[in-house]
Amino acid sequence: MQTEDARYLKRKVKGGNIDVHPSEKAIIVNYEVEATILGELGEPMLGEKKDCQKVIRVHSLNETTDIAALAQEIVERCKLIHISKLAEVEQLLYYLQTRKETGKPEKAAKGKKSTQGLLDPSPDFLNDSSLLEGEQPSINCIDDYIELLYEDVPSKIKASSLLLRLTRNPDNLEEMIQHDTVLGALTRVLREDWRKSVELSTNIMYVFFCLSTFTQFHPVIAKYKIGALCMSIAEHELARHETWKEDFFKLTFVSGDNNNESAVKEFEKAQKKYLGLVKKQDQLLRVAFYLLLNLAEDARVELKMKNRNIVGVLMRALETRSNLELVILIISFLKKLSIFLENKNEMAKQDIVPKLRPYVACDHEALCNLTQRLLLNLTFDAELRQKMVDNGFLPAVVSTLGNDNPAHRTISICVLYHLSFDDKTRSMFSYTDCIPKLIKMIVESPEGAIDVELAALCINIATKPKNTEIILQCSNGTLLKQLVKRAFRFKDPLLLKMVRNMTQHGQPVKRKFVEFLGLFAGAVKKGFEEDLLIECLGALGNLNMKDINYEVILNKYQLLPFLQNTLKPGHAEDDLVLEAVVLIGTISTDSNCAAILAQSGIIQTLIELLNVKQEDDELVLQIAYVFYKMIWHEETRRVIISQTQAPAYLIDLMHDRNAEIRRVCDNTLDIIMEHNEDWGKRIKLEKFRWHNSQWIEMVETQQQDDEDDDMYDLPYLRDDDLL
Repeated sequence: MQTEDARYLKRKVKGGNIDVHPSEKAIIVNYEVEATILGELGEPMLGEKKDCQKVIRVHSLNETTDIAALAQEIVERCKLIHISKLAEVEQLLYYLQTRKETGKPEKAAKGKKSTQGLLDPSPDFLNDSSLLEGEQPSINCIDDYIELLYEDVPSKIKASSLLLRLTRNPDNLEEMIQHDTVLGALTRVLREDWRKSVELSTNIMYVFFCLSTFTQFHPVIAKYKIGALCMSIAEHELARHETWKEDFFKLTFVSGDNNNESAVKEFEKAQKKYLGLVKKQDQLLRVAFYLLLNLAEDARVELKMKNRNIVGVLMRALETRSNLELVILIISFLKKLSIFLENKNEMAKQDIVPKLRPYVACDHEALCNLTQRLLLNLTFDAELRQKMVDNGFLPAVVSTLGNDNPAHRTISICVLYHLSFDDKTRSMFSYTDCIPKLIKMIVESPEGAIDVELAALCINIATKPKNTEIILQCSNGTLLKQLVKRAFRFKDPLLLKMVRNMTQHGQPVKRKFVEFLGLFAGAVKKGFEEDLLIECLGALGNLNMKDINYEVILNKYQLLPFLQNTLKPGHAEDDLVLEAVVLIGTISTDSNCAAILAQSGIIQTLIELLNVKQEDDELVLQIAYVFYKMIWHEETRRVIISQTQAPAYLIDLMHDRNAEIRRVCDNTLDIIMEHNEDWGKRIKLEKFRWHNSQWIEMVETQQQDDEDDDMYDLPYLRDDDLL
């Protein structure tokens, strides 16, 4: 390609992962720049992609910093961070705020992929190992360190520690990768000597962990099969821990007599040794699991881990380890794995729910949040949801709603929303302090529609009478007016849906909504959006009370023209049509309204709608119910019987596969039979035929068989030919 052919340069920037700086108070934003040279006609002629980083330093971050406000400012000022990542930025800032200062600052890694800083597995012994006193590693001495790997175990530990220090500086990684023998030598030592020294194993695995933080080095790690080796080491160490624990408890039993000083001293010595071994082992497991977590970025590698029972290994570690950082890492790994059905099923098989109970509402905010994120993935399974409820997770999750971090609070709400899918669980919310907390969130929400997650949970909760009573008692009984006022002020359809669900309960609850009839009906006159109209009509349809003058409402708010237009086939969405039919059924309880509806021709419109929507069981049922309500009034009964074909349609629906439709139609036809002799005879005949259909069918079949037999009479046979 000639240079002069290139006329235009197209530059495209794509945002990537976000992470914390390993040592400074800063956030690292990874992004990709794609430059394409275009020709005169706009065709791409040459393209190149480059991974880049932007470091956002937050030196002013301290214990009193408003994390939410700072995160908002960072997202607004940095165009590389999408607004959807606001919660992630808050979590990273929170970690930076609580992270302890460690060691000397290192250079930010170029091209480093996102890892959770709160899981940083840096071993303590790297900072104070006596093996390294007075000696600083040099990239020029790699060959000397490799020679040490061929000597005794202490020399191997020293060499691995020096190499690890080099590897922790990202600037040295390329040179180490290009070295012919260093990684091969480390792999050989790890494969042959990992049983001899926990410290040696940890050092070497940590070298490969440093490489694993860069996706481009994953093929190198795969070449040496480090992932499989890490799995084997982790499994062995967990089994070894069981042996240590058994021996330690045996010693505890022997030293039970406090008068035996030698036994007590022996126990104290063994305890110190046991705790030291566990501490080193915890560090090894952290490095191994973190390395595997990075490698699991590739779905194919994760599948191999699944086949090696990575879930079982992590579950076993979760059950036996108490180190906070290790538990955080394990739960983070399980959270990643849980998005796949097979892994989720394996977790369920190994009874994960009780094992997570201690961490659901623990004091460590990051661990609590990670646990709830894992729970959120697991709550898509109905059986696991029930186990969570049985194990007391509901009040535990509710207790975390007071968290000041909005991102953490949202996760808690999402978990509760999933738990509210189950009818029995919804009733249990009334035995917690969840409802007052949710209502407080609604009242304190900024202007505009409330958060979708909060609204969805409140919608589900409001389906239960006891929950609705608690809602109505909030704010000394003034809350309902606040809710309705807010819903109409901000035209919030989800908040209106919650209010609508509250209107479906008993008469005492319904009476509290009478003062809002004008608002609900006025939505039609004001021409609200369809999603708002659906909820307003639904609320009106639920208020089926005898002392409400529906005729006044029908005329004042011009509902009849709206209903007639809505019911015409194809004029409105099915959801709106359904609510309109339900409202007609409610209005039809008033004899005056029923007469107005009958004279308007709306019955014929309903029949046309029934003919078009006969496959929609819910709509058919509601139309049948409208006929049932109208048939009780003399004037509408006369119109239905003499001027429409509604009875014929009801007779057809008497055989519908839906039992509820059959029941409503049957009751309506019984009333028609009492008031019209002609229809009564036809209905009786049809009921008789339906009731005896099997017998009639058998008789007709027998008659047909007899006729078929006559075909075989042979006329050329004489009577005397027969015996």
